[in-house]
Amino acid sequence: MSIFLKDIPLEQAVLRLHQALEENDLNGPMPTEEIPLDEHACGRVLADGVWAKICSPHYHASAMDGFAIRAADTAAAISSRPVSLRVGDQAFYVDTGDPLPERTNAVIPIEQVEPLGGEDPRHPFEILIRAAVSPWSHIRLLGEDIVATQLIASRGQVLRPYDLGAIAASGNTCLQVIRKPVVAILPTGDELVPIGTQPKQGNILEYNSLVMASQVNSWGGTAIRYPSIRDDRQAIQSQVELAARSADLVLLNAGSSAGSEDHSAEVIANLGTLLVHGVAVRPGHPVIIGILPPAGSTRPRAVPIIGVPGYPVSAALTCELFVRPLLEEWTGLEDHSTETVEAILARKINSPAGDDDVVRVSVGDVRGRLLAAPLARGAGVITSLTRADGITVIPRGIQGLEAGEPVRVKLYRSEHEARKTVMISGSHDLSLDVLAEYLSGHGSRLAASNVGSLGGLNSLTRGEAHACGSHLLDVETGIYNDSYIRQYLPDIPVMILGWAQRIQGLIVPRGNPLHITTLADLTRSDVTFSNRQRGAGTRVLLDYHLKKAGILPVDIRGYADEEYTHLGVAAAVFSQRADCGLGIQAAAVALNLDFVPLFNETYEIIIPTDLLEHPGVKLMIDASRDAAFKENLTRLPGYSWDSLGNTRYLE
Repeated sequence: MSIFLKDIPLEQAVLRLHQALEENDLNGPMPTEEIPLDEHACGRVLADGVWAKICSPHYHASAMDGFAIRAADTAAAISSRPVSLRVGDQAFYVDTGDPLPERTNAVIPIEQVEPLGGEDPRHPFEILIRAAVSPWSHIRLLGEDIVATQLIASRGQVLRPYDLGAIAASGNTCLQVIRKPVVAILPTGDELVPIGTQPKQGNILEYNSLVMASQVNSWGGTAIRYPSIRDDRQAIQSQVELAARSADLVLLNAGSSAGSEDHSAEVIANLGTLLVHGVAVRPGHPVIIGILPPAGSTRPRAVPIIGVPGYPVSAALTCELFVRPLLEEWTGLEDHSTETVEAILARKINSPAGDDDVVRVSVGDVRGRLLAAPLARGAGVITSLTRADGITVIPRGIQGLEAGEPVRVKLYRSEHEARKTVMISGSHDLSLDVLAEYLSGHGSRLAASNVGSLGGLNSLTRGEAHACGSHLLDVETGIYNDSYIRQYLPDIPVMILGWAQRIQGLIVPRGNPLHITTLADLTRSDVTFSNRQRGAGTRVLLDYHLKKAGILPVDIRGYADEEYTHLGVAAAVFSQRADCGLGIQAAAVALNLDFVPLFNETYEIIIPTDLLEHPGVKLMIDASRDAAFKENLTRLPGYSWDSLGNTRYLE
């Protein structure tokens, strides 16, 4: 049987391959599999999102070696009149990471106390304190890094070492990942000899399969190298049939031209369908592409096969052109080669003058400008690495940078991927985690900055975000957001995307032991409140109803204690730092707390109209009208989604 080369354009060859993949249900990601959470999970692609099962830390932990005390016991301490505390009664020695003893709420570093009595400075009889200590000083609070039920890693995410740490810290032990495609590599040729052999005249060291296998493994596949096969059509055909039983893709190296001993095209035609024999690209034009159909139990699904040219450069290029895109489609992996780009700093960074400051950032493209938004800075906040698109280094000698200054960012992801990121700033809402999961599964990402509704509107004014989550009540009209948009964005036309009607109420411990039922209860001497930050819609809502009820903020213990998310408020109540806090029901349910409903409110997403064509923004709007997405949202308690996807405009 004689089959002759007929070169076709690269685009046509790729199209034929993809049409065949679709016809045989071979397009899209590989099936999923469950794997244990260990070091071998690094580099795998998540098939499902990972959600926190526990908080991290799951207890109040000392952040220093020192003495745990009650902050109130130090209130009178001054340099000239120190306070003495009895060790074992009023002060307790703790190492870094130790849980706080009962009834203590601060840690004094050991170097800041004066021990009295005893031979060991860690175990004196008494300690002297020469300065008052604030509550919760030098303590890693419960949930500081991770709060149970929050999204830790999204579907489609390539797992990095930091992600594995965050997933482990969140209480997970197994992962659903996309199965690695198995690629069989079959070198052919009488002239081939193994690596390590002293080649004779006419011999060629067979190293193409080594290079190709390394490419496959680096692109997320699992390569299996077979011994070289002699130039015999029947021998090649038998080995192809054997390899196709366990492989998802077969690479047949050499034998793809029109020479008398080049059998690849004939073998493929005998076993299946020959799609391409020759591509108009050099080097690499004698490329063969085919499909081997299912063959009962020995080959339950169709298997693509690519005849790769024998010249090393041609072989490598062919794999770049055909194998790499196919593996990326099957694994969900994209090219994440390290890039360094210049970006504009979205928010001010304060840095220590004496150190190089490595700052994790999320990166996105807003109106053609690549922006870098700094992430959480705490040494224990491993989730900042999980969310990071890259890092920027502030050199020592510089005490920070102002917003708007240029920075060099070393990307963890490709610049192309980073530019697809949707940057949403403003009010925190648990539905944004569900949105992040949706975007991740559709080729985009969500980078959320929880800066409060007013902070989000200011971000839109400065061009530092694509969208803003907001629930700002106009106390004069009872309408949410519109008057604030006109005030803060007077010259920016926007689309207001309907999102949710939420129930705000008091998050209280299980059983509501203090019987807190109204805002009036916040003024009781036995109640400590956890508040949201200035500019948050929840704070605006609270202040409106306090004024309406004639309650002064100064009469509420804890009014000045601020959290930046609803989950942060819930964590404060769960960890007994506070007796209650105003927030949404879903945050209470997340930590198995009780909830006292008080108010209904409107949560909307504000998008400048000139950003509506951004691919990630379009996906976000698509999500609001997707039935499956809405179905996922209905699992969040305390919401109504009747307005989801509705739009209106303010010029």
